[in-house]
Order: sequence, then C-alpha cells, then structure tokens
Amino acid sequence: MDETSARSWVEAEWEDSLDEELEMEIDDLLIAREMKFISDLRHTSNIDRKTYFHELLRLQAELVKLQDWIQHTGEKLVVIFEGRDAAGKGGVIKRITQRLNPRVARVVALPAPTEREKSQWYFQRYVPHLPAAGEMVLFDRSWYNRSGVERVMGFASEEQVEQFFNDVPEFERMLVRSGIRVVKYWFSITDQEQQLRFLMRIHDPLKQWKLSPMDLESRKRWEAYTKAKEETFERTNIPEAPWFIVEGNDKKQARLNCISHLLSMMPYEEIPHEPIHLPDRVFNPDYERKVLPDELYVPEKY
Repeated sequence: MDETSARSWVEAEWEDSLDEELEMEIDDLLIAREMKFISDLRHTSNIDRKTYFHELLRLQAELVKLQDWIQHTGEKLVVIFEGRDAAGKGGVIKRITQRLNPRVARVVALPAPTEREKSQWYFQRYVPHLPAAGEMVLFDRSWYNRSGVERVMGFASEEQVEQFFNDVPEFERMLVRSGIRVVKYWFSITDQEQQLRFLMRIHDPLKQWKLSPMDLESRKRWEAYTKAKEETFERTNIPEAPWFIVEGNDKKQARLNCISHLLSMMPYEEIPHEPIHLPDRVFNPDYERKVLPDELYVPEKY
C-alpha cells in the first residue's frame, strides 16, 4: 500500500469512527423537523459540532488510558449516575463505554427488585455487581433508588427511607475502605427541558421504549422529586464519596463536562505497552480452500 492509499484508508477509518455518534444524533433531528412546535422551543448547543467531536474523541482516548491504568494497577472504580428522567445519564454512559473493553468497563442497570430481593438486606442485590481488581462499573441508577423513586412513588416506607439514610454513608465508607473508588453524579435539567425530551420520546417510535409508567408519573411529582433530591444531597454527601452535579440541559456540554471531570478525579497515567507487530501469514501451498454453499451467506441487499 503506497502512502496516498494508506492515508485514504486511515481517513476512511476515522470517518467510520464518527458515524456511530452521528447516527445517534440524526434521529433527534428527523423527529424535530416533523414536530416543529418542539424544535422551535429547543435550544441549540453552545458547542459547535466540530469542536464537540474533536473533544469527545480526545476524551475517549483518555478514557482508554484510564482503562489501561485501572487494569494494570488493579484499581476498582464505581461511578454512580443518578438524576431526573431524560436528564442524559444514558447518553453519557454510552459515550464513556463506546470505545472501552466491556470486560473492564461494565454497565449495571438493574430492573425493579423481585419479591425475594425485597426481603433481603437492601444493598444485597447491588453487592455482586461491584468491581473486582482491574474493573470499572457504571451504575445507571443505583442504591439511591430508595431515596428517589421508591420514596416518591411510595414503594418504600418512611422507616425504610430513614434506615437507608442511616446506612448508606457507612456502606459507601466501607466500599472506599476496601479499595473501591466511588464517584457519584447527579444529572440536573429544567422542568421545561424534561417536558420537551419526554415529548420527543412519545412521538419518536425509536425512543418510545425509553418511556416507562414511572417516567410519566414523575412529571406529576416534580416537586416531590426535588425535595427527595435535596435531602439525599444533605444526608449522603460525604467526603469519602461526594456528589457532583452535572448541568444537563445541553447534552453535548454535559457529556464533555462529565467525562472530563471523571478523568480529573483519577490519578491515572499512560501505561507503556510492548510494540505490537503483525505476524506474517503462513501460506501452505498444498492447502486448497473449499467452496462453501451459497445458502450459508447473508444476502447482499446493500
């Protein structure tokens, strides 16, 4: 391959690396055109597209270094993502894990507890998902369900909530003492922004699965969730595992700010790797490749 061909190939690979991110943005634009009453209200990002992609790829390259450092040193990291429904937690988690090894960086998003789990120690169902050495675990909602949705929706009694507030600081201190780093993010959006994002999901068939009855009910209980959030901060913001609020009205800013902050919390450094050399293929002049039947192949429609 000559230099010109090699450059063209690299540029094509670079463009492909952007395509997945673009695909996730295109459906927002399409549905917004069909729903002009929403697009007229929606704000534009303060970050232009070129800057956003440049910074996102730079930060994702740093996340790969962080991953290597965690794996090399045997560190254990827990990152908790909480906040309003449709505040952008999933989008940030997706960008963090997009280029990482899923064996090192795992996402945990637990469903509602079973009847058996309801009878267990509250933290018990979360413990098996905590990281071993060389792993980072991202909790897409966490044990803070108890002081949030469970409290507001009446799934937990005031006695259970009070017990949670008494227990969670010590539980997290135990995690930190055991060598687990705990970082907690709360994603905040305005009332109007949440309403607009819910309307987008209602009218977009590709995103309707994101809406649950709990999400819709949360609209009616905005103030109750606000009070629950304020008490959660007041009683669980401990030095060993403090809360950090991510302003989420601008999705692009929220993604970059959160990833940048997470990286700043870790004392990681680049881990040197042995040079990788692609071995030459071994050719056997006596080998004859078999012709496989056509029905084994996926039809080439595109």
